[in-house]
Amino acid sequence: MFKIAGQFQRLIGLCVRSPGGKINLALFLLITALTLGSVYASVRLVEWTGAFYSAVEKVDAPEVLRQIGIFAVIIALNSARHLLAEYLRKILEIRWRRTLTDIAIDRWTANKAFWHLAQAKTDRIDNPDQRIAEDCRLFVSGLLSETLDLISRVVGLVSFVAILWSLSDFPLSLAFIGIDLEIPHYMVWAAFLYVAVSSGLTHLLGRPLKGLFSEQQHREADFRYAMARWRTSFDEVALSDGEDAEKRIFRARFDALAANWKKLITRELILGGFTYPFNHSVLRIPLFVALPGYLAGHVAFGGLMQLSTAFSQVVTTLSWFIFSYRDLADLVATASRLDSFMESATASAGRETRINHTERGDGVQLDKLSLDTPDGRNLLAIENLKVNAGECVWLRGPSGIGKTTLMKAVAGLWPHGTGEIRRPLEGWMFLPQKPYLPLGTLVEAAAYPSTVECFGQEQIRAALCDVGLEQRMTDNGAAGLETPEGLSGGELQRLAIARLLVHAPRWAILDEATSALDAAAEAKLLSLVRHRLPQTALILIAHRAPQMSFDIRAIDLMPTQALAAA
Repeated sequence: MFKIAGQFQRLIGLCVRSPGGKINLALFLLITALTLGSVYASVRLVEWTGAFYSAVEKVDAPEVLRQIGIFAVIIALNSARHLLAEYLRKILEIRWRRTLTDIAIDRWTANKAFWHLAQAKTDRIDNPDQRIAEDCRLFVSGLLSETLDLISRVVGLVSFVAILWSLSDFPLSLAFIGIDLEIPHYMVWAAFLYVAVSSGLTHLLGRPLKGLFSEQQHREADFRYAMARWRTSFDEVALSDGEDAEKRIFRARFDALAANWKKLITRELILGGFTYPFNHSVLRIPLFVALPGYLAGHVAFGGLMQLSTAFSQVVTTLSWFIFSYRDLADLVATASRLDSFMESATASAGRETRINHTERGDGVQLDKLSLDTPDGRNLLAIENLKVNAGECVWLRGPSGIGKTTLMKAVAGLWPHGTGEIRRPLEGWMFLPQKPYLPLGTLVEAAAYPSTVECFGQEQIRAALCDVGLEQRMTDNGAAGLETPEGLSGGELQRLAIARLLVHAPRWAILDEATSALDAAAEAKLLSLVRHRLPQTALILIAHRAPQMSFDIRAIDLMPTQALAAA
């Protein structure tokens, strides 16, 4: 219970303490005030019920018509209040969702937390996209709905209990069962006892729902991810005739989804076996409980209906836990997932490493650097290596030695190892073997991670044409294709070279960045880069000797010995 409370406290605190939090809090208070107006409307309806049925009992037609008019006014005003409260609640919902989503994205991206989370071998955060997109929405929606409902019920309970106490001023005699005892205001005690027993049964029957809801969200996300991932590999699957294999994966994940769904609906069926009859009898049982007072002559027919309505209001108000149990279980499961994601992202962003990164303005210096696998196995040992500004070097070595890991270590990603890396902190670009193509046009992809406005359309178009992508351009400088599936491996690498030309960094590491090109194309592009960016230090990682028309220093990487200049 304390753990759940802590999760809610942290998430609510993020919403309230964020920029604009005071405005959002004021909006919440206004919505709360409007919601509490329903309590006043309910109290007025209780009073109206007594007056209306008394007029009916007396066959007082003018008074009946007057009470119908009063009823219409109450309903009209209450409807306007409800609609305004709902509109403002949805405004607050999207504001809080935006706040929570922004915080989640910031934590996910801070200090490459998303990368570290993906590399974790234990306690991995599955489907972070689902936790940000879906859980933020579900949490804010459920929190507002249940919180406002609870507040109105707590406030209304005081009013309804006071009304019920004043109306049930007659005792219940137990003489009819041979017990010489009278219970004063018995309807008040009956309401609390009835709801207490019902709430206990509800929790007993519905307790497993939290875990089942959480697991269902996990399996739904797994199923969506499998299909979304396939979309990025249509060519590979089609060429491999892998449709049947993909269908097996989809069906296996859907089977897992359906298996948990059956457990979930079975538990909901068990819970509904109690809550459904309770929900549909809660407005009738009060009449049965009040009948002894009517039959004993303590109240008239109008008073009976008023007493029954007051009892119903007390019972339904107290039954918030029962009515909301399923939604509460879902909300608690959502809060647990979202809070664990936030905490894990924060922890990953603050992850410590034994590799010491310091700033050096005139070159890259690696001293006594040892890179390990996550399980502690040594990959690469470097006693001393220096790359000067404007220099071009080729790092070569056998497959699996850790050349790509070295690039990640220089970039500050790889935390496993010891030693020191001294380098300029700014002016870097890292080109992996498979470049990233963001959503948008080819021009926007070439400007990534900056915007087109930083360089201008003409400069970017010129760079794309220089690397051989002019056939992919349209008249307005946009891309003919917007998805990664539209470009071949070689075209993607040409795009990465265009991005390098556009950004013109002082330092660049190219990890097999031209492996999909033939020797002639590679030589042409690398010569273009060297000609356009003569002041840029190029660190090439490649299995084969780069094809180029300029001098390059080759450095051999060995698993257990220091680097030496070739």
